[in-house]
Amino acid sequence: MNLKTWCETHAIPYTGSALVEQAFIHTSYLNEHPDEPGDNERLEFIGDAVLQLWTARVLYHVSPVMPEGDMTTLRAQLVCEKSLAGYCRTLGLGEFMKLGVGEEKTGGRNRDSLLADVFEAFIGAIYLEFGFDVADKVLRLAIPVASLTKTMNLVVDHKTRLQEIAQSDDRKTVVYEVLSVVGPSNKPEFEVAVRVDGIILGKGKGNSKKRAEQAAAKDALTKLAL
Repeated sequence: MNLKTWCETHAIPYTGSALVEQAFIHTSYLNEHPDEPGDNERLEFIGDAVLQLWTARVLYHVSPVMPEGDMTTLRAQLVCEKSLAGYCRTLGLGEFMKLGVGEEKTGGRNRDSLLADVFEAFIGAIYLEFGFDVADKVLRLAIPVASLTKTMNLVVDHKTRLQEIAQSDDRKTVVYEVLSVVGPSNKPEFEVAVRVDGIILGKGKGNSKKRAEQAAAKDALTKLAL
């Protein structure tokens, strides 16, 4: 499949633009083909900005409303190198990369850093060529918002963070205790306390035991100023 066919398959505009094609040119390829218009590094810069805005907008509209701190943490996870490389693989964009011979031989086509760069550059090129709405369409192909928002409030794993801190400090024990369960069986509210070496450091509530534990861990982390 070539890039034109890929765009047609996904209902993305294709004009044969040199700008969009440039999104796939790595510096190693440009070094061997100086007649090309340029590599994809400047497009990465634009794509990064588009991704930051897009993820911020998605997180802002999540229901229930997320606090700013959690939004910042989750946005960082959504746009980290590993995530971007995953999006690139999901869309199958890696096959369009143009690499130098040496980069190709050393496995550059499967390297997370290069795939992440290509994804950012492609988004940047799509934005410059067709605008934010088309860039939004491409991003939604890679990151289904509907399924993403269902699990957002569990992505920030405060329990793991608290456990890591406790274990680094003479292997202190972390225990979660259900203090109460109120409300009907189909809509309960749990209150949980977290004890570190027997001392209650945090409390939290949630509509499941797991969410209440996360809230308690977050409360403990806040008190520890970590």
